[in-house]
Parts: sequence; structure tokens; C-alpha cells
Amino acid sequence: MSEPAYDLPALLARQRAAFFRDGPPSLEARRADLRKLRAAVVGTRAAIEAAVNQDFGHRSRHETATMELMTLTMGIDYLIRRLPRFMRRERRHVAWPLRLGGAWVEWQPLGIVGIISPWNYPVSLALMPLATALAAGNRAVIKPSEITPVTSALLKSMLSEAFGDEQVAVTTGGVEVGRTFAALPFDHLVFTGSTLVGRAVMRAAAENLTPVTLELGGKSPAILVAGADIASAAAAIAYGKLANSGQTCIAPDYALAPEDGIDAFAAAYSKAVAALYPKGPTGADFTAIVDDKQFARLNALIDDARNKGARIVTVGVKHETALERPRTLAPTLVLGANDSMRIMQEEIFGPVLPVIPYRALDDAIAALNGRPRPLALYLFGPDDADRAKVLARTTSGNVTINGTLLHYAQDDLPFGGIGASGIGAYHGREGFRALSHGKGVFEPGRWNASALLRAPYGWIADRVLGFFLR
Repeated sequence: MSEPAYDLPALLARQRAAFFRDGPPSLEARRADLRKLRAAVVGTRAAIEAAVNQDFGHRSRHETATMELMTLTMGIDYLIRRLPRFMRRERRHVAWPLRLGGAWVEWQPLGIVGIISPWNYPVSLALMPLATALAAGNRAVIKPSEITPVTSALLKSMLSEAFGDEQVAVTTGGVEVGRTFAALPFDHLVFTGSTLVGRAVMRAAAENLTPVTLELGGKSPAILVAGADIASAAAAIAYGKLANSGQTCIAPDYALAPEDGIDAFAAAYSKAVAALYPKGPTGADFTAIVDDKQFARLNALIDDARNKGARIVTVGVKHETALERPRTLAPTLVLGANDSMRIMQEEIFGPVLPVIPYRALDDAIAALNGRPRPLALYLFGPDDADRAKVLARTTSGNVTINGTLLHYAQDDLPFGGIGASGIGAYHGREGFRALSHGKGVFEPGRWNASALLRAPYGWIADRVLGFFLR
């Protein structure tokens, strides 16, 4: 029998009352909470791997451990180490007429943080925002995805054992619960998911003037410039595209390559796929598509591209065996894709890679800039003028050079999108500050020039004003 759902407004009121009752937690209390979270994750590792595998139909335990649990524990360890520096009062410059005074910023907890997490990485994308919220001294309520119900139930039981619900709570449910959740008066709301749902979340949050961090997605490109090592680039793109079967918000969505290198790239990509998955798409290391809806959507994208003239090439080895396992889609290249095709209009979120030729680098840059700004950009090539041009003339949430996905694992870098790919960032110092209030404090000295500018005004005020407004 399932547990009764929370009365969400009452839960939020209890957390807020506890926040005001107990005040901001100390450094040691925050570190203790982070260690408690880390221990819960590591102690539940086998159950997490089994739950995610059940929700997806098949996902390698190594992929869950690597892509979710390892990056999560690394992020928690980073916060534990850096927290004293993040919490430290920050001295600021004092205007010289008041220079005998002192100015500083104190970083205060916001209060209650709401976290809406997605299905594609159902553990790390729920618990990394939670770790950041706890590091900043907040309490939190998590609404995980209904698409991965086994993992969501496990998160709820795991966190209820580690924390009281006045500090951390998990509420499960479908779309209606999600709408109610987004409309609650949190002190900050963190949402990870699609751009379409992100717009709805932002509209709901606006009713309460709740600030939001939106981690969305979009079509993150990989671009090969002149001089790129095609074999190395293909291997890195295959890794980024096929991890979690492409169900990754920062997966390379499509590749841009010089037109005279398309065939060489396609051959190198197929070879790289075979090396990654020598047992083919039904091997233990290759992940299934999460549900029938997503599987049908991906096949519809491929069919639309084929019907509009693209060449569809399944790559790697034993790709025909994909039919033997439910919701399994063989790694696929789409050659000759163009903007009339749905596959170039929508985020793919699957193991399908369009490859787009370009003649001149300026054409490739124009193609990138003609689309909404992506969450990630992957740039392959030597450290030369072409690399500098791409970096200077394109804007994306983050960049990895000569690799894919790896910027996410850099805990000291902010992670976030821009425009349609997101608002705000977390990870690193930026994450701590996003979930904190930087309160400016000024203490005047025993003497300061402002005393000369008080009524009744006279010649002294005129002299002071004349000096500053000269």
C-alpha cells in the first residue's frame, strides 16, 4: 500500500516554521548533513542501481554508478571541502568619504528550496540540487519524476530515513502534483527538464515571485573544425551521445563537420560505437529508452527524416538485435538532415545523431547562432584561430573542448544554460550563491562625510557638493 501524499502547503509551513525556529545551521551542521546524504547514497548503491534499471527496462549498473553516483559523491565532497570558504563573510570596498566604516556581504540561507527533478538521471539530478541547498543552509522538498516511479519511491524512503521531513521531504505523484508543487511559495525553485515544462514552471513561480533556476536542454552541437582528429572526435561524440542511450540533457544532439570529411567521420563513428558496445545494443552496457512514448517519438523522428530525404544508417555491430529487447534503439546516424526535418527542430534525447556538412567555418557558426542557445557546445580541433573564433562568436551554457559531457563533472565550474536552455546555474561557488541571499552590511565609522550633508544646509554642504559634482 502506497504512503499517503503530503499536504504540500502544510508541509511547506512546517519546514518554514522549523527554519525560523532553529535559525541558520552552523558550518559543522551543514557538513554533517552533507556527510549524512553521502552515506545514504553510498549505502543504498545496490538498491539505486536496481531501481533505475527497473524503471528504464535496462540500464547498466556501471552507467548508473558512473554517471550518477560517482559524480554526485564527488560534488558532495567538493561542497564539504569548500564550504568554509563559501560561507565566509566577504569584505567589500568602502566609498572613500566613508572609508572609516566597514562593508561586507553575509551569505544567508534563503529558507525552503523546491526541487523538481527529471527522469533521465533520476538520482543525481534530484540529489545534487539537494546537496547544494543543504550546503547553503536551506531545507528542501523534492518532486521527482513520475516516469521513474521505482527510483522516486526509493529516494523518498532513503531520504526519510536520513532526514526528518521538517528538513528534507520527497513528494511523489504525477502532473497535477507537479503543477501544485510549482505554484507553492518556495524561497527558490530548481527545475531540471524540458524547455516546454520549464516555461510552465516559471509562470507558476512568478505568481509568488519565487526565483527560479531552470536547467533545460536544447540541441547541443558538436563541431569539428579544420585539423580536428576525426577518430578521436568520433570516439568522444559516440561516448557522449550513447551514454544513457542519449537520454542526457547535455548529450551532443547533432554534429557539424567539414563537407569533405563527412564520410570519414561516419566511418570513424561506427568504429567507435563498435568499440564502446562490442555486444551491440542488447549488450549489458547499452541502455533502453525509458518508456513507450519516448521510443515512439524517436522512431517518428527517424521516419520523418527518412521520408524527407535523409539517409539513415545504423552503426556499430549487431544493430539488428535491437529488436530483441523492448524499447531498444540501435545507434543511428542521420546523413543529409536539414531544417525541414523534425529531428533538426526538436531535442533528440536518444541514440540518434544527425551529421551536418558545412563549407566554411563562418557557415557553421551562422548555423549555430541561428538556433536557440544550447546548454552545451563541443568543439573539436587544435588550439588555433578557428577554435578562438568559435568560442568568441558563439554562446552556450558550457563548453567542453575535444571531449563531451566532461564539463559537468568539474565541480568548480558553474553548470547552467542560457536563454531557451536555462536560467541561472548551480555547481561550484555559483550554486551556493544561487541558493543563498548575499546580504550587504555597512557599519559607518565614528566619523564620516555624510554628516556634512545633513540639514540645515549651508556653505559646507555647497563645498562638498561642489567637490563631488565638479
